[in-house]
Amino acid sequence: MDELDRWATGRLLSAAARLVEHEWNTHLAQWDLNHASLAALHVLLGGPLTQRELATAVQVEDQTMSRTVERLERSGYVERRRDPTDRRRIVVTLTASGRGTCLRAGDVQVAEGFFDGGVDDVDALRASLAQIIRHLSSQRWPTAGCAAEVPNPGSAEVPKPGSSGPADDQDVG
Repeated sequence: MDELDRWATGRLLSAAARLVEHEWNTHLAQWDLNHASLAALHVLLGGPLTQRELATAVQVEDQTMSRTVERLERSGYVERRRDPTDRRRIVVTLTASGRGTCLRAGDVQVAEGFFDGGVDDVDALRASLAQIIRHLSSQRWPTAGCAAEVPNPGSAEVPKPGSSGPADDQDVG
């Protein structure tokens, strides 16, 4: 019996996720991105959002999104501006550079290539992972939409921006 055969499923999934994340981050480094910043760019393909709305959509804490947006802004991928219809709101907007980078960096072929030779049925793996994500996300964030429902950045479909925070959110930090 292999040592891995004795591991709990959660431990196996966690170890696999860390290894895939490492490969993904290595790929994304050429654009000064990581998996979290690509997810933010991906969501912003649907239109401007406040940092709080963006954090909810990506399913991270507000402070984490604040650091991510600061990094993306330094790289020229996003801009923060006052909402012209409600000056109390600060919205994060994808720049042309950010849009192009998201589409190049999020290449589905690269991401799927991580599994070549390691998974017999990628479609079955994807279906199982999506089911896990939907189930656990609905428990952790019961009022938020699931990040899994946002299409791949390489697809023709563009996500629609969500609105989960009140209109007077001031996400400046």
